[in-house]
Amino acid sequence: MKAIVYTKYGPPDVLQLKELPKPIPRDDEVLVKIHAAAANPLDWHFMRASPFVIRFISGLLKPKPKHRILGADIAGQVEAVGTNVKQFKAGDEVYGEVSRGGFAEYVCVAVDKLVLKPTNLSFEQAAAVPVAGLTALQCLRDQGQIQPGQKVLINGASGGVGTFALQIAKSFGAVVTGVCSTRNVDMVRSIGADQVIDYTREDFTQNGQLYDLIFDNVGNRSISEIKRILGPNGTYLLNAYSPALMLQLMLQSGKSKIGGQTMRNTDITQANQSDLEFLKALLEAGKVVSVIDRVYPLSEVAEAIRYLEGGHARGKVVIIVAGSVDGVPNDRARDKLS
Repeated sequence: MKAIVYTKYGPPDVLQLKELPKPIPRDDEVLVKIHAAAANPLDWHFMRASPFVIRFISGLLKPKPKHRILGADIAGQVEAVGTNVKQFKAGDEVYGEVSRGGFAEYVCVAVDKLVLKPTNLSFEQAAAVPVAGLTALQCLRDQGQIQPGQKVLINGASGGVGTFALQIAKSFGAVVTGVCSTRNVDMVRSIGADQVIDYTREDFTQNGQLYDLIFDNVGNRSISEIKRILGPNGTYLLNAYSPALMLQLMLQSGKSKIGGQTMRNTDITQANQSDLEFLKALLEAGKVVSVIDRVYPLSEVAEAIRYLEGGHARGKVVIIVAGSVDGVPNDRARDKLS
């Protein structure tokens, strides 16, 4: 099978297209022929081994063999199942999350990280969902305890996690404000934002509005600025790699609470069938849609990661591994793949 492999840490140029043996599923795994995958910030963090602590996971001097294929979001078709798998059969269309290995033609997936693909989504649209969708869902519902009628602010509402967070918050009955740049205002409004703040024209920490829940995917404001717009019993969740701010939140008197306000870093989210099914229901009901910025063929994963690293992706960046690009509004990608 073809796969994108990296054997040393560094910039996107370390990613190379290689021919590898097709994997064989273990007893509790499913072998999936991947039709589409999606890129995430996690990919370039592992690619560059930044922050340094990643090396203690993937390899101190170079990536361990089992870590050499990036990609966590996948959608495709079941080709074979392990002896203990009863839930899936060959031919099933599925989507889910893998710990690694998505940038390849085939991957083995633990059965509890996979569910049937939403019926109304293309493979490309489904592949955009797992990491970002699960992050948004688990942060808002479990860590933020979102409630109907709450005023919720999404900072970085036009990114991969942000677009899902905005729509999921709306599905819970919240009143949602999205913060984004000028070019993304219309898109953010189109996916359901009650109010959109263009950060190039307005400082959202200075407009006098208070929020019950702030979900921050950028991490570019100080704690004092956030406290000013957080309600007396509000919750602030930082879901961004901002070392200084992360450290401040960890050191706040050894507690997550500041007065009646809760301010904390988000916990690591975990893929599970229950939440993938929850997202599937929202997607099939049309309450949540995948926002896709660009698509790239498997051979151009390096270019896709380079674009994602720039920090201006609108929604998700998707990798086409097999099949068509139906449902993906990107003429540039269609030209490349024709």
